[in-house]
Amino acid sequence: MPADPVGASSLVMPSPIGRLELLARDGALVGIRFDAASDGTPGTRREGTDVLREARIQLGEYFEGRRRVFDLPLRPVGTAFQQRVWTALADVPWGTTTTYGALARLLGLPAGASRAVGAANGANPLPVVLPCHRVVGSDGTLTGYAGGLERKALLLRLEGVATAADQDALF
Repeated sequence: MPADPVGASSLVMPSPIGRLELLARDGALVGIRFDAASDGTPGTRREGTDVLREARIQLGEYFEGRRRVFDLPLRPVGTAFQQRVWTALADVPWGTTTTYGALARLLGLPAGASRAVGAANGANPLPVVLPCHRVVGSDGTLTGYAGGLERKALLLRLEGVATAADQDALF
């Protein structure tokens, strides 16, 4: 997340990809942070709001393989361009991948806009829920993930997507 949402409520939860800090404000999920400290983040209130409790439940179901689509009120903060990219991310189905170039084309952007799409993808304040881990390089390799490529690979494997590293392990 680019900035601390002042006045946000937060909740920390364990997950297979590490401790996640969920942030909510005004009844909507506004952020998910990796490697959450157990003592919280300055500027946030530690309280379990309804949206935070529901987000924790739905993320838990996702990590257990029982949820493929999230149904949460979301309010990610970003530019109009970032919002367009994040909306497109929400439509990438569970268990599939797409490329930065394919997202650019889907958004009607000119050739070469894949870098801008990648930058917006990297600024996604709601990883996992807005599945930026499902975006791969044009050759299918895992590239750029704010949480690290190990987490990206783990999330894809959880969804049944074989990564290049998985293929290499076969031979």
